[in-house]
Amino acid sequence: MAIILSIETSTSVCSAALHNKGELIAIKELHTPQSAASQLAVQIDQLFSTSGISRPQLKAIAVSSGPGSYTGLRIGVATAKGICFGLDIPLIALDSLQVLASSVTSFSVNYLCPMIDARRMEVYYCLLDPSLKIVEKTQAKVIDEHSFSDLLAADSILFFGDGSMKCTEVITSPNARFLENIYPSAAYMGKQAFEGFVSNQFEDLYSFEPNYLKEFKVKTKMV
Repeated sequence: MAIILSIETSTSVCSAALHNKGELIAIKELHTPQSAASQLAVQIDQLFSTSGISRPQLKAIAVSSGPGSYTGLRIGVATAKGICFGLDIPLIALDSLQVLASSVTSFSVNYLCPMIDARRMEVYYCLLDPSLKIVEKTQAKVIDEHSFSDLLAADSILFFGDGSMKCTEVITSPNARFLENIYPSAAYMGKQAFEGFVSNQFEDLYSFEPNYLKEFKVKTKMV
């Protein structure tokens, strides 16, 4: 067996899952904003109690490493690293947008564009072909009426994720398609996590940090 615990906390959805060689065993998911701090550890405990899997059976931990919510990513990565240290097992980091993209591969379009909200008209996004090969790497982008216009002139793009719906008013090409209620989930991390495990794509537990993509800015209170 190659049992891996996956943790996803990059958006308002907090989830954890167990996979064996990429196949889903059990999933716990909570659609409550800012729930990771109080509920992630509870979800993980529930996974073990309901699945019959014990912590010593784990071979690795996979964590969604960003981009996304600063707080959510910190909690997810800190939890993953803590379990890895405690069990002396490796950490596998997966891009949050690629996790998001793995849930929508059955659509007939030229490109997939997962988006995570970065506030106002900015999103975190990447662009992939239907086989999930990266065309444009993960980055931040302010969306306007010219965004993706070159590609959309000839090709269809499926936009999805919690950053996509605010773009419907400015991306109006008939080749632009939008899919609601799609979010990153630990349920879809199994295949990528197992591939990372087999190929020894492990992170350094001491130095690894989430990919925040943008510098965190603390707003000062006006007096």
